[in-house]
Amino acid sequence: MSKRVVIIIIICLGFILFLPKESSQSWGFYGHKRINRMAVFTLPPEMVTFYKKHIEFVTNHAVDPDKRRYGVEGEAPRHYIDIDHYGEQAFDSVPKFWKAAIAKYTEDTLMAYGIVPWQIEKHYYKLLNAFKDENLDRILNYSADLGHYIADAHVPLHTTENYNGQLTGQRGIHGFWESRIPELKAEDYDYFVGRAKYVDSPLKSAWKVVYDSHMAVDSVLKFEALLNKSFPQDQKYAFENRGSLMAKVYSVEYTNRYDLMIKGQVERRMRESIIMVGSLWYTAWVNAGKPNLDKLGQNDISDSLKLQMQKEEELYLLQKIKNAKGHED
Repeated sequence: MSKRVVIIIIICLGFILFLPKESSQSWGFYGHKRINRMAVFTLPPEMVTFYKKHIEFVTNHAVDPDKRRYGVEGEAPRHYIDIDHYGEQAFDSVPKFWKAAIAKYTEDTLMAYGIVPWQIEKHYYKLLNAFKDENLDRILNYSADLGHYIADAHVPLHTTENYNGQLTGQRGIHGFWESRIPELKAEDYDYFVGRAKYVDSPLKSAWKVVYDSHMAVDSVLKFEALLNKSFPQDQKYAFENRGSLMAKVYSVEYTNRYDLMIKGQVERRMRESIIMVGSLWYTAWVNAGKPNLDKLGQNDISDSLKLQMQKEEELYLLQKIKNAKGHED
């Protein structure tokens, strides 16, 4: 690690201590890393040795797309789709293919309301071509990123304009569902999801994920509203140490009650994310002609990729400093 990076990290940590906890990062960093990591163990023998060697890369870089939201124009819409913007029959009226959707709504409109199913397909093809080229750097980069977008599509609140309960007086439910529940419960989840399967149509599968997620939006909101009415308000929140600060969080009892009401929905969506990530990695490899990953796995990532990752981390930390200064002002 360069001296410059060390200095940036030290400065950034000083500012981050004063930042409120972020809730806009889907699944939180913990969840995204766990999903990519466990997806490795769904792979067949011809792939698993390669991915196990690089498991720390696909794990740690599962959060890169969230980090890029700070500085890359056009990154944010890749994480969601406000499908209800398009009306009650949106799944019938919105074209599933990108060019047809542009022709009907314009690219500006699609970008304004999210493009996650198309982003999944796009990154799938990037990974397929990386396998064809036997390019280690791109295989790892696209594997990590593809896992992130797939996981995002499994979050119900990533499919609605009411993404944080702001339209129903439930502001904060986004972070509650995707961060607080996994934070308290995920160590007890069952991550043995079976073997990766070949996917005939990545785009069709991506849209199926979005549909299933959106069908769960009503229960996500309804059960929290019901619990909020019956639960003692002075016990709904608690204060916990976050570094050197005390942060206001949903209480353990409130979180457990809600998780019971939605019948382990968060665990189910995380498990489904894991198997789909592994399945699209596997499908890309099969459709690329099943290149010999054992031979490729003898290599390590290039110095240029390491430098790229270092620069991206610096930009992320510098943006955190800028945000911290904004909060101070």
